[in-house]
Amino acid sequence: MSQVNVGLCGLGTVGTGVVKILKDHAEEIKYKVGSEIDIKKILVNDIHKKRDVSIKQEWLTTNPDELVNNPEIDIIIEVMGGIEDTNILLEQAIRNKKHIVTANKDLMAVHGQKLLRLAKENKCDIFYDASVAGGIPIIRSLTEGLASDKIQKIMGIVNGTTNYILTKMTDEDLAFDPVLKEAQALGFAEADPTSDVDGLDAARKMTLLANLAFKMEIGLEDVEIAGIRTISQEDITFATSLGYTIKLIGIASIHKGKVEVSVEPTLLPKDHPLALVKNEFNAVYVYGEAVGETMFYGPGAGSLPTATAVVSDLMEVVKNVRLGITGNEYITPQYEKQLKQDDEKYMQYFIRMEVDDTAGTFQKITNVFTNENVSFAKILQLPSEKEKMAEIVMVTHKISKQQLLNSRENLKGLDVVNRIISYYRVDGED
Repeated sequence: MSQVNVGLCGLGTVGTGVVKILKDHAEEIKYKVGSEIDIKKILVNDIHKKRDVSIKQEWLTTNPDELVNNPEIDIIIEVMGGIEDTNILLEQAIRNKKHIVTANKDLMAVHGQKLLRLAKENKCDIFYDASVAGGIPIIRSLTEGLASDKIQKIMGIVNGTTNYILTKMTDEDLAFDPVLKEAQALGFAEADPTSDVDGLDAARKMTLLANLAFKMEIGLEDVEIAGIRTISQEDITFATSLGYTIKLIGIASIHKGKVEVSVEPTLLPKDHPLALVKNEFNAVYVYGEAVGETMFYGPGAGSLPTATAVVSDLMEVVKNVRLGITGNEYITPQYEKQLKQDDEKYMQYFIRMEVDDTAGTFQKITNVFTNENVSFAKILQLPSEKEKMAEIVMVTHKISKQQLLNSRENLKGLDVVNRIISYYRVDGED
């Protein structure tokens, strides 16, 4: 195969980067894969829109049929986003024996397993390394570099928007709302930031990573999700005084065949490698039974970093086509899905509450935790801005989530507890 023809769905930030790389690195790509890669058609919403890259006008179309039903096109690159309509488009392309490269983590989290099965039936490839952490080759690392190991835990910063916001809040003592507006002005956050700041974007990525790492079919509905809207400057100050940094962390772990996956604000020791990842950068920490600890770090988004991952996937497809080994990416899950229950999820917790500043208050609170066999690694008590009130901050030793929930419910029944202000996971100390 001397030439491979590509149909590109989407010419936004990432699509533009794909075109630039295919043009600027054409000779290097041809040398590595043995075929020339030619763009045949590009699906766009507006043919007449001004572009940041030089392209041939005849490449552009608003009709998806000119890509998915075009017998001259071998591979579809999908970087336009969307879920349901995009899924229909890609299903049709696969049935027409076209290979797929996508950066769409939303689509893959919802329909990925079904698309992978369909691709296998049609002897087609689907590669989606660019869908998680931009230019970081974490999916390729799990499926190839660490394939012989048993992955025990993955934890990482997989959303650049929230990491940028928390970095600014921590380093510059700023509140959430003004930092979010700044992130939107710089293009790090969307006009509607809900998916990012409420943790859904990160949860979709952790779904994909958990599926690959643990070889079982984990769904988005299996992920516990909490975002960063509730994190206050006071939370950050208390965390800092106790030696921690707050990050939005995706965590997937397995123990005795049972899995838990979550995305939530997490306190990390300030010298933990993930605590040192700032601004829009991403990092993923992988714990393997054989390899031990490894970390993957790099830009999590942006035109060229993500486009680099897309084109790398494209090159893998071309190599597979030349070798005649396409359609082997999907592997039937090795294990039945087993999820941990709350009494099987063990971790440390940061708990902050406002209480009466009177004699006997601390004893009543201590009794609640003692009844649940909860002990503490760190305790901090400070006067509150409110008269006759105090704030208590505690970091527990490892306890089950059920112990936390029971303790929290019992604390609400105490007349000396005005309110539980916040509670967050603590990780990275073992």
